[in-house]
Amino acid sequence: MLRKTLVVSLTALMLAGCGDSAPNNTGNQSSGHQSAGQHAVDTAKAQAETARLNAFFEEVYQRSLTRSPMLQTYVGIKTNYDKLDDISEARQDEDLFLTKQDLERLRRDFKYDTLNAEGQLSYRIFEAMSENTIEGDRWRHYDYPVNQMFGWQSDLPAFLITMHQVGSAAEAEAYVKRLLDVKRFFGQLVDGLNVRANKGIIPPKFVFPIVIDNSTAIITGAPFDKSGTDSALFADFKGKVNALDIPDADKTKLINDAEQALQSSVKPAFDQLIATLKTIEKKATTDDGVWKFANGDAYYTYQLKDMTTTDMTAEEIHDFGLSEVARIHGEMEEIMKKVGYTGTLKEFFQYLLNDPKFMYPQTEAGKEQALSDVRGYIDAMYKKIPEAFATLPQAKVEVRAVEPFREKGTASAFYQQPSLDGSRPGYYYVNTYDMKQLPKYSNEAIAYHEAIPGHHMQIAIAQELKDVPQFRKLAGFTAYIEGWGLYAEKLAKELGGYADPYSDFGRLSTELWRAARLVVDTGIHSKRWTREQAIAYMDDNTPNPHGDNIREIERYIVMPGQATAYKIGMAKILELREKSRQTLGDKFDIKAYHDVVLKSGAVPLNILQDNVTAWTARVASGVE
Repeated sequence: MLRKTLVVSLTALMLAGCGDSAPNNTGNQSSGHQSAGQHAVDTAKAQAETARLNAFFEEVYQRSLTRSPMLQTYVGIKTNYDKLDDISEARQDEDLFLTKQDLERLRRDFKYDTLNAEGQLSYRIFEAMSENTIEGDRWRHYDYPVNQMFGWQSDLPAFLITMHQVGSAAEAEAYVKRLLDVKRFFGQLVDGLNVRANKGIIPPKFVFPIVIDNSTAIITGAPFDKSGTDSALFADFKGKVNALDIPDADKTKLINDAEQALQSSVKPAFDQLIATLKTIEKKATTDDGVWKFANGDAYYTYQLKDMTTTDMTAEEIHDFGLSEVARIHGEMEEIMKKVGYTGTLKEFFQYLLNDPKFMYPQTEAGKEQALSDVRGYIDAMYKKIPEAFATLPQAKVEVRAVEPFREKGTASAFYQQPSLDGSRPGYYYVNTYDMKQLPKYSNEAIAYHEAIPGHHMQIAIAQELKDVPQFRKLAGFTAYIEGWGLYAEKLAKELGGYADPYSDFGRLSTELWRAARLVVDTGIHSKRWTREQAIAYMDDNTPNPHGDNIREIERYIVMPGQATAYKIGMAKILELREKSRQTLGDKFDIKAYHDVVLKSGAVPLNILQDNVTAWTARVASGVE
């Protein structure tokens, strides 16, 4: 899972996508443009027009940086290092106005047919993002900005701890100023929660105890109480300041300033948030799907389109999921025979869940062993990827345990991308809160998904692209990104991973998990399944621990449609690969295929299909 750590208002950096078909038949976007590489005019004029277009994209990108101090930090720029973003309704209105203005200017000032192939691709991606953002504003309040999976109650502390580096006294002072700004920032967050509550957009009851506990955890410890243990933010600040080569008196002053800021800004900010959540909680129900909202079905249709970059209906996605679950069950039964197990598949699931040899101990040593195993899988895969990739990432990836202040409610694993300037590596976070939810047999596949050859491979390569607009380096089409992560799990087997058949079963279990998501996500939000029905389906059809299934279903409830992107994206990447292989025969080169998929950055699935189809035709005709 790629963790979304910032709410970025710029159109070109939003998670977005448009398209209009199923994974086996992705069509063109509604704009009707030819795919990049078709009818591109490769002349000096086309180069000049593309350069002019790129200048426009750079102007928009730079404006986004100016308007978002936190985005500046996120990409490694330390301008406005002492400020947090404006997340008010007024700012969101401004962002929408600018998006519409940008799209109008794109279509008025630049002619698609006058651009070279790369320019046409950038045009289509930017246009798709803009259209989707404008369409999505109708549903601006149809989300849960505070939930157990993410939200500023946990993401803001994580931002300060992970992103705000302190290499000087001035940067420590900037950290303090950001702490002082938390009260204003959370005031805007609370305003947004109240707007949603007044419209009836309220999370289910189960969300509230979790997020209230998480919020309380941030203001637990010194300087908020006399427990004798520093709070997460205070400990982080102290550690960073004490590592500086400055006089002790300066360190003491900085730490005292941070203590005062935590007391005067952070504490009242979280107190206000907690009080607001407790008030809204009184209106919450146990209805889980977005069908409960006014126009909820239309909202879910938008979410599916946004997340999958197709026009698949909820019914089509549900049926696709059921068929994939059945197929994967069949492959699992073959592995059962290989290891000599003679019971039923469901009995095998229980065997894997209950036999201690498949679990890491719930001890510090067990947690460290899990992290060590992940690092070993990644290091070994680094040596294998040159067999299938001509382009390798320069940025490194580090494995970290999820911090205690957010481990209880968050995902079992997620990835955070590196900075654009290379100053910060990518991070693969492993949640060691409950080791039963991190079985040994699935640890290998998840490592490949999150790191190499998965998210880190794809995202780092995108960010390191040369001569493409910045927005393309940061584009976040979920079906493409998560589809690649799931594809990477299968690719790792082709590269020699999963020597242990139980680990190969683990690979199938993670694919099964993603296939079952298609069933339960649509079940919850379209077919009106209850939380308990969805959990029961996962218990009956996957080897996931019951506790993991609870957290997963609760994730799908608060992130409607997101979980459907993985399997649909994977299906498209595999389908395109096999079509090209069949067409090209001996001319097919897996390294070249992966370059085509990765070296445009993240794209909607229909544009990916156009890119691969054009490349296949060029290779077949001997042009490439």
